[in-house]
Amino acid sequence: MKTASLHCGRLVLLGLALATAPLAAEPFPFRIPPKKPDRPLSEAMNRLYDQYMALMPEDSELYSNFRYTPLKGLDYHDGDGTISRRDPSKVIKVDGKYYVWYTHRRTTTSAQGAAKATDTIPSSDWDLCEIWYATSTDGFTWTEKGVAVPRPPKPQPGWRSACTPDILIWKGKYYLYYQAFADVSGRRGDDCPVAVSYADSPNGPWTSANKIVILNGAPGEWDQYSIHDPYPLVYKGKIYLYYKSDWNGKPVLLRATGLATADDPLGPFTKCPLNPVINSGHETTLFPFKGGIAAIAQHNGLEHNTIQYAPDGINFHVESTTTFPPIAAGPYVPDAFTDTTDGRGITWGIAHFTTAGESRATQHSILTRFDCDLSQDVNDPEMKKTDLSLRPEIYFSQTLSRAQQERITKETRTDLQKP
Repeated sequence: MKTASLHCGRLVLLGLALATAPLAAEPFPFRIPPKKPDRPLSEAMNRLYDQYMALMPEDSELYSNFRYTPLKGLDYHDGDGTISRRDPSKVIKVDGKYYVWYTHRRTTTSAQGAAKATDTIPSSDWDLCEIWYATSTDGFTWTEKGVAVPRPPKPQPGWRSACTPDILIWKGKYYLYYQAFADVSGRRGDDCPVAVSYADSPNGPWTSANKIVILNGAPGEWDQYSIHDPYPLVYKGKIYLYYKSDWNGKPVLLRATGLATADDPLGPFTKCPLNPVINSGHETTLFPFKGGIAAIAQHNGLEHNTIQYAPDGINFHVESTTTFPPIAAGPYVPDAFTDTTDGRGITWGIAHFTTAGESRATQHSILTRFDCDLSQDVNDPEMKKTDLSLRPEIYFSQTLSRAQQERITKETRTDLQKP
């Protein structure tokens, strides 16, 4: 009887404990709730509800994959490496035509490296270049119009190379910002500041301001060596000019994006005290979106291959990840200079591929069209797919290097010899 009473008492205590303990959360429902449920959530689910504009990529206006189309109308001298086009600007539309500016190199050889560079032999693909432009009525076939900004006489900024342009329209005038090299690229890195030329028409003539408008940072600062890829937008009544810099030094260079603002296209520009404002990416590709600024971060950094958003144009966060984003993308941004408070987004633009040519001796860059759906005004389900079906040869093109093959062979032999 004593044993039975003790057993009964334990059951009573257990029942009281169960009655007073907090109930465990119900399993998460099969249909995802449109609003964040009032219940304990994992970090992943908290992030899903708190960070992103949409719960699924199919519903996100800042998610897209990308499609590419070769451009017609541009000659590359049979791909021998003597002609290269790269780093396109944003595309603008004026009087029923699309305009794009870009880095143009036409030299006797392809890039030969800094040690072999001369006044006629380029060190890099962006050495000994000028700013050229082309026009189109459909965005696929382009007519090259020639030089917009030539290399000026030495020692003016850009005498060695004028490259990587972008366009601004401000109070009826046109401004081209570009990298202005005063030394052979590669002799001391890619050290170059930003210069600007202006015109009353997109067809020129362009007048150089003959000055540096954005200086490199002071020694020891993150952008001490380079101000690359100048990219102006009009936002909050000011010129917001984003730029990329290489930092951290060898052996692993990092790339990040900074911001400088001005009330006048010729400056002075004030760098944002929170720079860098994007911690990843290789080129600058941004556009007004809703009340803020959106960005595509390609290539470098932990947040590479992402689409990001800053509601204030400064504090960016990741909105989505993507596959094969455009390299050095210059999108068509109709509201880039309207100071809009409801940016509509982008659907196409011009980018570049830097590995054209049958060998390293003929390697050069070519321009390409990209299409996407990062727009409030378009709904293209094909652009929202996340399960891209790629042919095996696409994956096999990313094969092991010789050094990797040798390392793996050595590791495998060592492993097989172990007992």
